[in-house]
Amino acid sequence: MAINDDFLYPRSRYRGDFTPENLVFNANLQEFAQRVSFICGLETGGKITAAEAYEQVKELWQKLKKSKENLGIGENSGDDSSL
Repeated sequence: MAINDDFLYPRSRYRGDFTPENLVFNANLQEFAQRVSFICGLETGGKITAAEAYEQVKELWQKLKKSKENLGIGENSGDDSSL
C-alpha cells in the first residue's frame, strides 16, 4: 500500500500577500510545524527524552530563523527572539 504524502505532510494554501519569499517561508513554516508535531508525538510516546525533543525543536527553530533571514523577511522588526 502506497503512503499518501498529502496525508502525512498536509499543506495549507497560502493566503497572505504573495511574494516568492513569503511563499517559500510559509512552506518552511508548515514543515517546521509538522516536524515539531512529530517530535512531540515521539516524546509523548516515550521514544525520545524531553531533552532530546527540546534539542531537536531548538535546531529546527534555528533553521527556520535562518531561512527567514536568508529570505529577507521582516528585517526591520528589530526583535531577534521572535519570527
